[in-house]
Amino acid sequence: MIKLSKIIRISKDKQLRNKILYVAGLLVAFRALAHIPIPGIDLERLKEFFAGNQLLGLLSMFTGGGMENFSIVMLGIGPYITASIIMQLLTMIFPQIKEMYQEAGEAGRQKFNQYTRMATVPLAALQGFGMITLLKNQGVIEAMDTFTLITNITIITTGTVFLMWLGELISEKKIGNGISLIIFAGIVAGFPMSVQQTLSTFTADQLPTIVSFLVLSVVVVLGIVLVTEAQRNIPVSYARRVRGSKMYGGVSTYLPLRVNSAGMIPIIFAMSIMLFPGIVASFLVHAKNTWIAGGAVMVRDLFANQLFYGALYFTMVVLFTYFYTAIVFDPKNVSENLQKNGGFVPGIRPGRQTADFLFNVMNRITLVGAVFLGLIAVLPFIGQALMNIPTLVLGGAAILIVVGVVLDTVRQINSQLTMRDYDEL
Repeated sequence: MIKLSKIIRISKDKQLRNKILYVAGLLVAFRALAHIPIPGIDLERLKEFFAGNQLLGLLSMFTGGGMENFSIVMLGIGPYITASIIMQLLTMIFPQIKEMYQEAGEAGRQKFNQYTRMATVPLAALQGFGMITLLKNQGVIEAMDTFTLITNITIITTGTVFLMWLGELISEKKIGNGISLIIFAGIVAGFPMSVQQTLSTFTADQLPTIVSFLVLSVVVVLGIVLVTEAQRNIPVSYARRVRGSKMYGGVSTYLPLRVNSAGMIPIIFAMSIMLFPGIVASFLVHAKNTWIAGGAVMVRDLFANQLFYGALYFTMVVLFTYFYTAIVFDPKNVSENLQKNGGFVPGIRPGRQTADFLFNVMNRITLVGAVFLGLIAVLPFIGQALMNIPTLVLGGAAILIVVGVVLDTVRQINSQLTMRDYDEL
């Protein structure tokens, strides 16, 4: 973490201080936009609806209340994340996209990112239309004419594109990842309101529950830090090679395999999939065909069952963790790169055996990460069942994002301080 002496150094370093203030200013701009509602919306009725739906309430928390306020940035950065996931999935289907992303260098990655930005626009429009239709079918907002509907979808899409641009501006300053910091700001913005609501309804008999909540929160944060930073180090040795009069290699190092290589992506992906049946069911519940309407009601009631929903959510997070890890970590590719550079795992033959060894190790440690992410995903349901205080929601996914963003931002600030130490020398 950043010590007091480093904080003093940051305050004295004009360039680094201006970068941090610039990033803070952009985050303040995001928070201001999250409180500008789209015209013609009954906000009180909207907040009551989100308060009664835990999953939508969680999505609203990720957008800093933007969805709950039906603001111009109600979707947050969600469509961009979805587009990024889709593009990464396409690298497994189309070799040309994978080659562009991995082998074409910086120009290829910029082109890949440009395609991701382009895909964000239709996804934002589609999600905006789906959310408006869902709220309209639930009687939360009134029916809109075609012009108003198109105008609102355009405003929502523009808000997402603007946040995407803000995220890139933040990333350019190398003070944390811009997209992650926007999500972080949205989550942290909801904490004071939760504390205020809890204090306003506080009674003496709730004291043991609140203390238990605080203790459990500390334990969850410690667990998240432990698993986020945990990695399995695979020893790697490099053979000695002679080129001309110089000798290369002959050193030993290690290959770090992270327990949680997928980060937050499986939870976000599973959350998006879990929303889909409910949205479709809400569309079809008033269908003229009795079979379709009956089926829609059955699906809606099934997904309203907390036990079924939690079990399915946990399972999907575990499966997506394995799936996404397989995308970001290719044992065969790693094995080939080691072999090309004269590296090998002691006791394991280079090539196919090394790839099989890395695959087996990654599968075992991913099991721990997958189960951990699954428990983090369903933690709000467990916390609400145990504590039964509506204003206290132990959002494991939110804490995971907050802890991850803080650790990453601190690392980047420390690296900039280290670079300045070298410059001074």
